[in-house]
Amino acid sequence: MSRHLARALFALAFAATLAPARAQTAYVPPTGKPLALEEAVGLALKKNFDLQIQTLTAENAKETVKVAGAGFDPTLTAAASRSVNQAASNTSRLDGSQTEGPRNDSTSVRVGVTQRLEATNGTVGLSTNVTRGATNSTNALVNPSFGNGITASLSQPLLRSVGRVSATTALERSKLGLDIANLNYTSRILTVIASTENAYYNLVSARETVRIRQLTLDRNLNLFEENKARRATGVMTDLDVLTAEFGVATARRALVTAQQIVSDREDALLNLINLPDFDTRPGPVAFDDYKPTAPTFASSYKLARERYPDSLAQQDTIKQLELDLATARRNLQPTLNLDASLGYTAKATKDGYIDVINSLPREHGNNWSLGLNYSMPWGQQADKANYRSALTNVKSQKIRLEQLEQNLIVSVRTAVRAVETNLVAVDLSAKATELSARQYDLQKARFDAGLATARLVLQAQEDLETARFNELAAKAALRQAIGEINRLEGSSLQRYNVLLPK
Repeated sequence: MSRHLARALFALAFAATLAPARAQTAYVPPTGKPLALEEAVGLALKKNFDLQIQTLTAENAKETVKVAGAGFDPTLTAAASRSVNQAASNTSRLDGSQTEGPRNDSTSVRVGVTQRLEATNGTVGLSTNVTRGATNSTNALVNPSFGNGITASLSQPLLRSVGRVSATTALERSKLGLDIANLNYTSRILTVIASTENAYYNLVSARETVRIRQLTLDRNLNLFEENKARRATGVMTDLDVLTAEFGVATARRALVTAQQIVSDREDALLNLINLPDFDTRPGPVAFDDYKPTAPTFASSYKLARERYPDSLAQQDTIKQLELDLATARRNLQPTLNLDASLGYTAKATKDGYIDVINSLPREHGNNWSLGLNYSMPWGQQADKANYRSALTNVKSQKIRLEQLEQNLIVSVRTAVRAVETNLVAVDLSAKATELSARQYDLQKARFDAGLATARLVLQAQEDLETARFNELAAKAALRQAIGEINRLEGSSLQRYNVLLPK
């Protein structure tokens, strides 16, 4: 008995130290517009920092596709130059100049276009060159001399980089990169939704905990007042009053702790939905309605296999690495390029640019060239090492995909069992709460009739409080398990009408 008294006195002393803190942190239930779960999720999807960053990552991936596709756009080139070379004196009459030094004045304008061929990975080009040259040499037959030429060229790989696959590898890889970025964005959306749901349900549980703690405190205060009144009439002893006071102190301490948890949970939700003012509390929250239908593993896993973004992104990563492997395999071949050109040059004239341009189809010379260029590193050590590395990368990422798929099976099985278990737990805990409430009412009635002690009433109150917390925990766990199923299945997107980028 003395030990019981010591515990009671310690609790009373601790409660006295908490009294000022309780006055400063008194919990006030939120008022105003209720905050629905759908609204909280909507705010999170609009303002969450991680989603904003992931959106920019997806935008960069789109630009990467455009960069890769631009490799097949025609490239226009243009150049203009003029040069003058005037010698200080003449040293010979063989160049046709007189007493002054030789002078050469030349002007050149060149325009061209090149095009990379997607079908062969070759490059074709077409260019034209208009020139004007003037000299003070008497040996010049046409002075000034206007010239014009047109040249077509082809550079075509024959072994290492030949073909459409080689030409489009970078583009296909960037398209897969865009798919991966969009899948990562989808994964992040699902994670944000699940995190917001959990934060929302945690806040519901925290506020409901405060309500339950307040009910317990109120009842313990009433019991304390009753014991004091009965002690005055000689029915109760000091020990009964002290026991009731101990119950008040314990309930008050639990209430203060619960109030702190509510503030923490409010901040956690505000942080997810990214509201700028943390002094603005979320409005009243509540559990959403749920119709108790347990999912099946077969249906949930089928949806997860089809939609789970992490696995789909991993499959695209493997496709990227397989493109790298194919490139590394082709690079084991030597380099052999065909370079060819065909050109026509107009007859020189002194009648100006227009005349020399018009004369090219009628009077012209021609030139052509054809060549093969071959190269291969001795031993191809670097190429072979790159091929082995690319092969290892593909194998390792396929193992990673198997791991993800196995983890997905376990996660779906765990989530389905959690829903099934908590459906039963919610039902059983509700009945347990009802039973504890009746037991408390019975014990309180016995106390009022003088047939029970305050300690028995407090014990019944603790049992009722525990039953309520168990029911609350089961409700929260059920909804969190449902949220996890929805995340794995990807069905959260349909539930909250989320439109994904294309």
